[in-house]
Amino acid sequence: MRLAVEQQTYPYITTNRRIAGGSPIIKGTRIAVRTIAGYYQMGMSVDEILTTLQHLSPSYVHSALAYYFDHQQEIDRELEVSTDVEQWKQQVLAHPRAATTPQLDQQTA
Repeated sequence: MRLAVEQQTYPYITTNRRIAGGSPIIKGTRIAVRTIAGYYQMGMSVDEILTTLQHLSPSYVHSALAYYFDHQQEIDRELEVSTDVEQWKQQVLAHPRAATTPQLDQQTA
């Protein structure tokens, strides 16, 4: 018996290399799936996420959560990187204009 591998589609999820570094986003927005997953991991319900992001429909949030559950390891890794303060500091400090932005040191002090 052969099992067919079914390709899942997520009607409201897309990628664009110019938005969110190419991470999956909600179509027509700049909201990354990892954002929805992060809210969900913080304990927010779909209704609470919709209250926070009022321009989204329930189907967008459910599609993002379905994508998250099907790609949980990938999205969890993205969440780790996007919330790694030290990693972001290094990126800012490596930026050519970083020398002209001392606010970063004041904010983290």
